[in-house]
Amino acid sequence: MLAFKPKPSSLRSTFSGTALRPPPRLYGVPVLLSFSRTTRSRPLVRAVISDDKAVESAKTSPLDQKHSNGSSDSSSKQVKAVVTIKKKMKENITEKIENQWEMLMNGIGRGILIQLISEEIDPVTNSGKSVEAFVRGWLPKPPEHDNILQYVADFTLPSDFGRPGAVLITNQHAKEFHLLEIVIQDFDGVPIYFPANTWIHSRNDNPESRIIFRNQAYLPSQTPPGLKDLRREDLLSIRGNGKGERMPHERIYDYDVYNDLGKPDKEKDLARPVLGGEERPYPRRCRTGRPASKIDPLCESRIEKPHPVYVPRDEAFEEIKQDTFSAGRLKALLHNLVPLMAATLSSSDIPFTCFSEIDKLYNDGFILKDDEQRKLGDNLFIGNMMKQVLNVGQKLLKYEIPAVIRKDRFSWLRDNEFARQALAGVNPVNIEILKEFPILSKLDPAIYGPPESVITKELIEQELHGMSVDKALEEKRLFMVDFHDMLLPFIKRINNLPGRKSYASRTVFFYTKTGILRPIAIELSLPPTPSSNRNKYVYTHGHDATTYWIWKLAKAHVCANDAGVHQLVNHWLRTHACMEPYIIATHRQLSSMHPIYKLLHPHMRYTLEINALARQSLINGGGIIEASFSPGKYAMELSAAAYESWRFDREALPADLIHRGMAVEDPSAPGGLKLLIEDYPYAADGLLIWSAIKEWVESYVEHFYTEPDSVTSDVELQAWWSEIKNRGHHDKRNEPWWPKLATKEDLSGILTTMIWTASGQHAAINFGQYPFGGYMPNRPTLMRKLIPQETNPDFEKFMQNPQRTFLSSLPTQLQATKIMAVQDTLSTHSPDEEYLGKMNEFHSSWINDHKVLQMFDRFAAKLGEIEEIINERNKDIRLKNRTGAGIPPYELLLPSSGPGVTGRGIPNSISI
Repeated sequence: MLAFKPKPSSLRSTFSGTALRPPPRLYGVPVLLSFSRTTRSRPLVRAVISDDKAVESAKTSPLDQKHSNGSSDSSSKQVKAVVTIKKKMKENITEKIENQWEMLMNGIGRGILIQLISEEIDPVTNSGKSVEAFVRGWLPKPPEHDNILQYVADFTLPSDFGRPGAVLITNQHAKEFHLLEIVIQDFDGVPIYFPANTWIHSRNDNPESRIIFRNQAYLPSQTPPGLKDLRREDLLSIRGNGKGERMPHERIYDYDVYNDLGKPDKEKDLARPVLGGEERPYPRRCRTGRPASKIDPLCESRIEKPHPVYVPRDEAFEEIKQDTFSAGRLKALLHNLVPLMAATLSSSDIPFTCFSEIDKLYNDGFILKDDEQRKLGDNLFIGNMMKQVLNVGQKLLKYEIPAVIRKDRFSWLRDNEFARQALAGVNPVNIEILKEFPILSKLDPAIYGPPESVITKELIEQELHGMSVDKALEEKRLFMVDFHDMLLPFIKRINNLPGRKSYASRTVFFYTKTGILRPIAIELSLPPTPSSNRNKYVYTHGHDATTYWIWKLAKAHVCANDAGVHQLVNHWLRTHACMEPYIIATHRQLSSMHPIYKLLHPHMRYTLEINALARQSLINGGGIIEASFSPGKYAMELSAAAYESWRFDREALPADLIHRGMAVEDPSAPGGLKLLIEDYPYAADGLLIWSAIKEWVESYVEHFYTEPDSVTSDVELQAWWSEIKNRGHHDKRNEPWWPKLATKEDLSGILTTMIWTASGQHAAINFGQYPFGGYMPNRPTLMRKLIPQETNPDFEKFMQNPQRTFLSSLPTQLQATKIMAVQDTLSTHSPDEEYLGKMNEFHSSWINDHKVLQMFDRFAAKLGEIEEIINERNKDIRLKNRTGAGIPPYELLLPSSGPGVTGRGIPNSISI
């Protein structure tokens, strides 16, 4: 017999000395009831549903001697099920009245019908044996969980019933309820858990019952006979038929292209192309089925705030998350706070004119008038973005000082900090080894001009203090962040947008023998023009005042490009968008009793909801991303262009580091890789996390797939992988680089990549957004002016006041405050965040397998050790990229965190 993990005592009732609260007396004495099912072709089953006295009297009832097989059995046994329901923590008066009525109905046996399904077949019906009962009777509330309710249902099981393997739940109330779990108490000496954590729809919305399986993992070939039909039926109900508009109560997962970003019906300038298809390949999103727009039949009509975009019901934010992110908080922030800031700042959107104006965002804040206080009311975002303090009757909105300048206000000016952030910043995934000279573009020279870079050997050697380029290449000391080919096709269109000026950039770095990375040359390119076939400019740091300020402007343009690529490619595309098809396929093709579903389930939480919110407010036409980043209205087209070079096999951290030349295979090194730059915090810490995930996944897969052909013979698993390739990433379906799925090693590699993407990778590039980007001069998200050339009329203005030129090139005051607010929101951990290696107390019975639970405990312990290692690294004075005077420690891959903007913590899933 497999051992069961004990549950938290606060949520368990052992029934030893715990009396049930009787139903109201106005309904008279307890009665014996019987019910038959009409919605499913199952036999009429008699069940006792009453208090203990009724159970006793029912034992001799002739009616109750008939069971599902039609025979009489005097050796039946009584079992008790505890049904745990979670209600809202904050209820209005109407909801309170409704809930009191529902509690009454549940208590007297009129609200929730439960059907127990055996793992054994009934020979008469050729389906699982079954008994049913209404829940009835209340249990005392757990003292520390006021929003948890527990009810009971009593069953009389025939002696040959077998072990219950599933429950069918019918909700006879008028509205849905949230079911946490059902526990069959003391079945043959042990409890049986049916973990749910799901919304149970009202039969008014859908007459079909919900199917909940017990916490036993089964491969398809291992499914007990009595559950086979239910396993298939549950998957079919999740897939839907691909037709019609999805309703809020549904839990149907299906695919669609990104055809809902534009607003062609509202304004021509807000029309956006469809992403997904031959012209613009892209991952697929979750289908909503909304009607087509009136202007463009290829585009889906939009739903605007405050109305929600459809996601399957269980994907929606839970109440705590809603309070943190949604439920009017973010909407109020973006729609009430920003306009108020604009009114406070000026009647027009103006640039910063001196650095002290930026400092005031943190030192003084914005003073709001009384009527503005009233408008804001309780709608302020509850994260760390702003402190709310009182000052002579007026409210101050005050930004937190970002970590990058908290200890050293001038660190952002230094070249070594600019380079350090390529290794330990919020976007440490674009730096690569420079392998050869000359640096060549792969773009069509007939359109984009000569492919050779204007960064020459001679120019670089001036910065190498006697070392030749060939020697630097041989010793692997030259590195590059290259956005040239990605951005140049978009530069002309971007620069035609009002208030946007960009270049396609390349930055070359030199890794010194003292272990310091420093930038030595920046190339900024514009598209060729009829008058000039080569619009490329190269900059070095120089030593005089003029060269210094121009170098600083060049670095700012690189940072703006880096911010855009980070947000649109490395963050949105490679984590959010690429994970969505994995999640959809997992629900559609893997039963909830499949071991791989159970493994992946924590890593899918909230992702579809946050992606739906992003399509509604962030990446949509006219949304926050377009307003705040350089590519503007072409942002998502740039993201789609980047998807053309996306490869699943390179999303594994070791493969990515090797592909970028930042590591080489070395069997003697920890994890089998040797970093070219040892002090590369993202890679060094990331490989620790990757190895821990890999070890956990490999042991888990080995535990369930014990036969040589068990992977290839798993029909659900093969359908899952096929659907990810052929439907989820349909535009990449014929690529030869997709991993095969034939062995346990194949499966472990695929799963490790997915879990790393959802956890460590997303954490590393998400939760540093405000700590690094909250100070706009350090990381501007767009530039509004090109660098003045000596022949340009603005050059004289630059010479007279270079600081003003620099600041007027950055985002305006309103643009800056808007993006600071969004970056803070995206960097915030919710109080209900679930972290890698941690188990939510309500989900602790996720699997009935003692060995698996021991493996998980080892995984959790390993992550604890990794946290200690990272903390020690952050104290090692030899590691200059994570320690030193004013240098913030690298904590983005520390597994644990508290709520708020902490700059650390690895959630299980992409939840923000």
